[in-house]
Amino acid sequence: MEHILSRLMHMNDATWRRHASPWSVWTRVATLPVLVLAIWSRAWLGWWSLAPIALTIVWISWNPRAFPPPRDTNNWGSKATFGERVWLARTQTPIPRHHAVAARVLCLVSIAGLPPLVYGLITLHLWPTLAGTAIVMLGKLWFCDRMVWLYEDMKHAHREYGDWLQEAPPGP
Repeated sequence: MEHILSRLMHMNDATWRRHASPWSVWTRVATLPVLVLAIWSRAWLGWWSLAPIALTIVWISWNPRAFPPPRDTNNWGSKATFGERVWLARTQTPIPRHHAVAARVLCLVSIAGLPPLVYGLITLHLWPTLAGTAIVMLGKLWFCDRMVWLYEDMKHAHREYGDWLQEAPPGP
């Protein structure tokens, strides 16, 4: 599933470098609440809600390309992106078992938030929508944090991974 999504997003090396921008990471984090609000807006916009929904979906697909590659990748967001690349390449370059288990569990945490989120959006009930959104986001952010850990463990074992890390020279 992950590889299918990666191919659909056309994630090549240049796109991954751009997606390592903290601006890309943090604006991507904000997309779930924006999408939830766009879907919820059908309550007061009716069919016009399709416009903010469509715009949000377009943003989600364009986001990895929206920002220039960062000069400094020694930050949480960039490392989370690098870890995600390592995770996606795990069939070619095996990762430690404890990282794989943790990542799968955290994916399940995110998935566990989908039923209340979908129910809340269908019925326009606030608390299931908020709870589902919180669970999905908690799982995703925890997954991203785990990807930082995975990257930190793998960057020394594989030169290519270590080469992704760049630090900007100190300013004047």
